Amino acid sequence: MDLKFGDIQETALIPLAIKASETARPNARIRDEKAEEIIETLGVDVSKYDPFLSHEGVVARTILFRDQLKALLQAHPDATCINLGCGFDDKFSQVDNGRLRWFDVDLPDQIAVRRKVYEDRERCTMLDGDALNGYWTANIPKAELYIIVMEGVLEYFSREQVKACLNMLCDSFPHGYLLAELHSPFLEKHSKQHDTVKYTNATFGWGTKSGREYLDLEPRMSFVSETSYNTEMKKYSIRSKLFAIIGRNLNNRLAVYRW
Repeated sequence: MDLKFGDIQETALIPLAIKASETARPNARIRDEKAEEIIETLGVDVSKYDPFLSHEGVVARTILFRDQLKALLQAHPDATCINLGCGFDDKFSQVDNGRLRWFDVDLPDQIAVRRKVYEDRERCTMLDGDALNGYWTANIPKAELYIIVMEGVLEYFSREQVKACLNMLCDSFPHGYLLAELHSPFLEKHSKQHDTVKYTNATFGWGTKSGREYLDLEPRMSFVSETSYNTEMKKYSIRSKLFAIIGRNLNNRLAVYRW
């Protein structure tokens, strides 16, 4: 694997480090052998990207996104799925039903690095693309329904950028679902207090109290559901249960929209 530490943006290291760490545990709640392989190849200490709360949050969001995708694919088994801003994430292998079409989309430099780790697979294709510009959507085959996944992407966008992204999706795809990770106004103001993001140059963008705030930006979308990561995190430890109480409105959420 021709991969060096400088190839990977620091924000992409966070979920990689956590997924690798969890995979190595005896009773792993999620498994990602590719993340483990990448971290081993880099040969660097990534422990600062794996504190307790971020670890539990990444595990929770992986489970929540996976289960929501599986539920949608039960209802729409021939859907075309797009992991927009995919980084090194491999949701395809978690949810493949043998029928869906999957596209892993990210900026050209990120896809170039991803190709050092992954190859295109049957029904799973990597593609250069931009969440703020729909030029790449012409390369997506026509389908009756599209499922767009945006995990760890919109939280770094301004309100204007979120609007541009939502408008682009509705302009480009006639009917679809969006699975989006959202964060709070508190986090928007406290990037440097976050237990992992503080180690990077990234800052959080527009935070919302409710996923319904997105509807003001794109009226073609309707709100389906919203689930706090606390819902999953509190299943596993007393510490997470306490955080779910103290930080009830602070944790990130999985919001689902359709149009």
